[in-house]
Parts: sequence; C-alpha cells; structure tokens
Amino acid sequence: MDDKTAPLITNDAVVLGILFLILGVVFLTTSSKKPFWTKFYRIIPSLLLCYFIPALFNTFGVISGETSGLYTIASRYFLPASLILLTLGIDIPALRRLGGKATIMFFAGTLGVMIGGPLVLFLVGSASPDVIMAGDEELWRGLATISGSWIGGGANQAAMLEVFGASKTLFAQMIAVDVLVANLWLGILLFGTQHNERINRWLKADASAITALEKKMETIEKASEQKKRGTREWMILLGVAFTLTGLSHFFADIIAPFFATTFPGSVRYSLTSGFFWLVVLATTFGLILSFTKARRLESLGASDLGSVFLYFLIATIGMQMDLKALFDNPKIFLIGGLWIAIHAVILIIVAKIIRAPFFFIAVGSQANIGGAASAPIVAAAFNKFLAPVGVLLAVLGYAVGTYGAYLCGLALQFVSDMLR
Repeated sequence: MDDKTAPLITNDAVVLGILFLILGVVFLTTSSKKPFWTKFYRIIPSLLLCYFIPALFNTFGVISGETSGLYTIASRYFLPASLILLTLGIDIPALRRLGGKATIMFFAGTLGVMIGGPLVLFLVGSASPDVIMAGDEELWRGLATISGSWIGGGANQAAMLEVFGASKTLFAQMIAVDVLVANLWLGILLFGTQHNERINRWLKADASAITALEKKMETIEKASEQKKRGTREWMILLGVAFTLTGLSHFFADIIAPFFATTFPGSVRYSLTSGFFWLVVLATTFGLILSFTKARRLESLGASDLGSVFLYFLIATIGMQMDLKALFDNPKIFLIGGLWIAIHAVILIIVAKIIRAPFFFIAVGSQANIGGAASAPIVAAAFNKFLAPVGVLLAVLGYAVGTYGAYLCGLALQFVSDMLR
C-alpha cells in the first residue's frame, strides 16, 4: 500500500474530531483580540485555513480523504441542507427597497463572472493551447468551481465540484487562485472606499440615495431585536433543512434516471447526474421558502446553521487535497487575474451608464466574489450601518449561484471543446 491508502489515522470518528478541532481553533483565534491574531488574519483569510490545514494533514499522510467517508456525508446531506438554510432568508421586498441600481450592479457583477471565465479561457487558450489541459484532465472543470465561488459562495463552489467532476488535485489549484485573486480584489475595493467621493465624481454618480439608505439602515438596525435561539429553534431549523434535503434526494432519484433513459444526450449537460438535481432542487426549495413566512427562520439563525454545515463541508474537501500539486499550472493564476479584471470592467461600464455610486460597485462585486464573508466588510467600510446591505445581496448570490455557475460551466466546456 502507498501512503494515501495507509494514512496514520483511519478511524473516521477520530478524523471527524480532528476536523472539528481545526475549525474550532480557527474560529476561536479569528475572534481573538490579541495583536498577533488580529495581524495574522489580516493577511491569511480564515476560510483559507479551513481548506488548507486539513489538506496538510492529507498531504503528509496523517489522514486520507480518499479512504474517508466523511466527504460523502458532507456533500450529500450537509451541502443541500446548507443551500436551503442560506437561501431561505433572501428578502425580495427588501431588495426592492434598496433601489434598482443595487440589484442591477449585483447582476452586472454576476454577468461579469459568467462572461469573464469563458472569454479569458478562449483568449489564453488561443495563445497557449496547452493551458486547456491541466495534466490529464480538462481545466474548464476546475474553473467552473471558481465560478461557483465567485457568483454564490462555498456551497455553490462545492456543488460545481461535484457536478462537473474536477479532481481534488485540480480543485486545490482552483482554491489557491480563488483565494489569491479574490482577496487581492477585496484589497483594491477597500482602498477605493477611501476615495469614494472622487470615484463618484468620475462616475458622475448621484450618491444621495446612499445617504438616505444610511439613515434608513441605521433606524432599522437600532430597532431590530434578535430572537432567542435555543433547542426549540435549532430543531425547527434542522427539521426544515433535512426534510427538504430528503425531498431533494427523493425527486433527484426520479428525475436523473428519467433523463438518462429518455434523453441520454443530456449527460453532456449533467442532467443525468443525481447530484446536479440534488443541488438544484435544494436551492429551488430554499428560494421558494424565501417567498413565504418561512423566511422568518433567518431570525432563528438559519444562515448561521447553514454556515456550520458549509464549513464542515469545506474541511472535508480540504482533506482530499494534495498540496504538492498546488502550483503545477501557474497559468491559471493569469486566467484568474484576467477573469476578475473583466468582472471589474463590466461593473464600471454599467455603473457609468446608470450613474451608480461606487458603493453599489463595491458591494455588488463582493456579494458575488466574496459572498457573505466579505460583502458586509466592504459595505461597513462606507458606513457601519450599511453592513446588512452586503449581507442581503450576498444571500441573493447564494440563490443565483447554483444556476449562474452551472451556465458558466457549460460555457467553459463549450470554449474548451472548441479549442481542442
């Protein structure tokens, strides 16, 4: 046996304990006020550690994602539950109250990701055909996972990993591109907040709506009261999440074989994949709930519980990565940089046309690229009472991420096939 089939620890109960120990330590130190940890997390994102510490354990043979069954549990049960919990809180009326420019800029950012990936793959692939393949597999499969992250978030990224079948080695490279490029772009946006008025003058934007929004959000923030969260509330959330997860599995087991038998050619579009239908159905169920009174479950901590499931999934993905192969293909970092540049250009063009202030550019972009982790940070850099706006748009990203990333993945596949 090689090292991968004979890790030091083979008991999944012990591996589970190690993963949650890692997550616990990361979150404990993230909230620490000690100068060392404060400076450390300014440089190293906590999300990155949740991927890469388990990856280190796998790389050096302490545990093995290949032989563990934890990823199957996380991806088949906790991922759809996470999608449901993260999506049901989207407040469509509240989005309308933000004004049309906020929504337009969000979807401009989404469009920038969906167009940018295939366009950059075509340009770089035309100039350097060898980039189309990453070793013995197609690069587009890995790039599709970045589209999941940059439109929705970690749950959507994990869904695209399963739907399009990238290897864990390629996925490790994509995580590096995702984190490096996304955090560089975050830094640029935060720098831009310091020159907000100058940028608005250049855009010829009317920022009066932002001033009014600041006052409105300040009033809402001060008036809001968080509901009690206890055993009853957690059990309600678990009941909703896993009931709909079960229904998603039930219908996926019917729909996928139907397409496989009736439309065998649809395998090219993942329509014969049970997992594809699982994530689509889970996202759709969550979106349907957002139009009902079930949206109030967000006040009980729906997104918090969904994030717990998501971080466990992230850790199980990380434990399957081999970090030795991380930088085998440096050209993918060029692709990532050009991709985010196209995203930025489209945002600026749309903002110029509709005279949207820089606030909507920055928050609309991060609601896509960074999700709920960084969109509130960018919003709060303008005014602390605007942080909920970032959260609201980021939740919209969770809702459209599955669909947008899937379409982007198909476009990436088309470009790859055309260049081969």
